[in-house]
Amino acid sequence: MSRVEAGAWRPVASLEALRARAELNRDLRRFLADRGVLEVETPCLASAPVTDLHLASLGSRLETQAGSRHLFLQTSPEFAMKRLLAAGSGPIFQIAKAFRDGESGRFHNPEFTMLEWYRPGFDHHDLMDEVAALLTVVLGSRRAEKLSYGELFETSLGVDPHRASAAELAEAARRAGVDWGGEEPEAQDREVWLHLLMSHCLEPGLGLKQPTFVYDYPASQAALARVRHEADGLAVAERFEVYVEGVELANGFHELIDAAEQRRRFEDDLALRRRAGLPEVPLDEFLLAALAHGLPASAGVALGVDRLLMLRTGVEHIRDVLAFPIDRA
Repeated sequence: MSRVEAGAWRPVASLEALRARAELNRDLRRFLADRGVLEVETPCLASAPVTDLHLASLGSRLETQAGSRHLFLQTSPEFAMKRLLAAGSGPIFQIAKAFRDGESGRFHNPEFTMLEWYRPGFDHHDLMDEVAALLTVVLGSRRAEKLSYGELFETSLGVDPHRASAAELAEAARRAGVDWGGEEPEAQDREVWLHLLMSHCLEPGLGLKQPTFVYDYPASQAALARVRHEADGLAVAERFEVYVEGVELANGFHELIDAAEQRRRFEDDLALRRRAGLPEVPLDEFLLAALAHGLPASAGVALGVDRLLMLRTGVEHIRDVLAFPIDRA
């Protein structure tokens, strides 16, 4: 390793920021402990990564006398925590390190801290209420607002995100004056337009006066959430995201507990990965076995602690709350 520049060994975050992180962790632990949620720890390394096309895992090779194994650094502690739930842990949480390749920017560092917790007996609405209570404690937030995904798109953009065609979504983007920074995408995929409309037109204005919860996403974006079928034939994913000051802070699910459906979704992801030329990854058979054993009806949420600390301290870049961001790791 070459010598570092003068002073580059020093932490980036100030001592005040380090103290603020300690105080935030204390407040998070106290909030959940007071509600009877057990703190747990699970491994950072796993035998299988997520299959999500939009998440890239970091790999590691373990060498032992028994041979070598390819392992993956967790993008979230979700799979291991669900195994604890299936084993009868009851409500659980952890403040964990998570790792995602290729993520770097104002709100991203490849290594980051996540608060994740699970509540047997809750649905996504119950958990939204608990997340809102947490934000009141740690940020002093006003009472949160809740908008369904459909309501948000129809009110702000005049388009039904569940039924509109790709062409109709593209037209909504043009009406909104989206600046692509280049040539307009030629996408026939509805998901591309939904993502662009959400990221370019909607997210920056969410949570500016109070935390905003967006819930009941399109079924195509269910990930590990349950899908609910409405009387009018509409299918929605029972999940939510919460925004504060335009920042996506947390992502929660009314958890899927059907092992066969989860395996089908994983295999669909693998097919999409092959078509996109992405590496095929192994399925987490430990998780699937836990689901087959029986996961209690639960809701779970993952919240970005570094982003929460940015909001609490009023800083503009994630580097300002990290002792050693990736370039100093």
